[in-house]
Amino acid sequence: MSSPRHVQPNLTFIDLFAGAGGISLGFQRAGFRPLAAYENWEPAVRSYRLNHGDHVHQVSIDAELDAPAARVVVGGPPCQGFSSAGMRRPGDARNTLVGEFGRLIARLKPDAFVFENVEGFLTSADGLFVFELLEPLIAAGYRIHLRKINAANYGVPQHRKRVVGIGGLGWDPSFPEPTHAAFGAPGAHRSNHNGLQPTPTLGEALATLHAADCEAGPAGLTDNVRRTLNGDDLKRAQLLMPGQWMRDLPEALWHESYRRRAFRRVMDGTPTEKRGGAPAGIRRLRADQPSKAITGGALRDFIHPTEHRQLTLRECASLQTFPSDFEFYGSESERMQLIGNAVPPVLAEALANSLKRDLTEKRTRNPCGALLSFRPTCASAMSPVLERVTQRIEERFGSLSGQQALAFA
Repeated sequence: MSSPRHVQPNLTFIDLFAGAGGISLGFQRAGFRPLAAYENWEPAVRSYRLNHGDHVHQVSIDAELDAPAARVVVGGPPCQGFSSAGMRRPGDARNTLVGEFGRLIARLKPDAFVFENVEGFLTSADGLFVFELLEPLIAAGYRIHLRKINAANYGVPQHRKRVVGIGGLGWDPSFPEPTHAAFGAPGAHRSNHNGLQPTPTLGEALATLHAADCEAGPAGLTDNVRRTLNGDDLKRAQLLMPGQWMRDLPEALWHESYRRRAFRRVMDGTPTEKRGGAPAGIRRLRADQPSKAITGGALRDFIHPTEHRQLTLRECASLQTFPSDFEFYGSESERMQLIGNAVPPVLAEALANSLKRDLTEKRTRNPCGALLSFRPTCASAMSPVLERVTQRIEERFGSLSGQQALAFA
């Protein structure tokens, strides 16, 4: 694993809902020192320990943690309850962990925090979880930016839309500016800045890897295994050109699950031809563009851009910007879930570098908590549910005109 920069002893952090340690890796690369990490899932705990050391603890996060005092708390509470990549479960008990995250930070009172989650976090249950996050933190005196970003704008070779929150206790943190110009997806240009280098492509990301193996190694756990397709799966791969997906195949080759959902309407009633619509099913990726988002279903959903096969675990990890020597523990499905759920280390490093500059510079103090900015979309229009959530946030936390909020006492 690549070495971190010079560690600054006073820049410490703890990682909640640590997973395999994508955020931790990014923060360590930026010079932060980890004090502790907390995770409940055994494959994640063992993966974290393989790569980062013994400071990880297997606990239930909703327990009363005896956490050490750190300058920064980072984390991404489990998103399965409201991920748009899967079934939405508003009653999923894991959703309440967003509130636990906010309440724990309010109790520990670090100088700053970083929060990351899927874009569905903004609209699930009509914005309930946004309020569960913000209310205890703003009441405790945190001044917060909450924005939807595309990881491709920070050098990650995939279009990965996520919600990032950054807060400072009694001071105004910065929000990192994009470092790369994204391309190859609808609306990607809206977040671009003139003169930025283009986001790395899928082909560039995979070029650093050795060719995929034909079979697993002696332990059966080689991550770069090339699996041969056959039957209808091979026919689909042979017909799909780069950038094409299930709808471009003859209907006889559609997956039954795709056929059932092909004409669905999104939950707020917007016609599919205007927003949302059918899932992509399988898709052949393009080597000359950033990848589509790597999720826990990437092995099932994506076809290699030039070969008639699925991606390998190691290729997915590379698109998530994990180094080639980063180890993942568990079955194939567990390792893929760890990879797909992770915060890309390159994105985490960009967030950490911005926060490091803030923490090492003189800051103007302001004891009143506030929502400094709320940017839920870069699109020119919002869905009805996002409009409702935004209006409720404006009413609760002050006017957001010009992206500046009134202080909330």
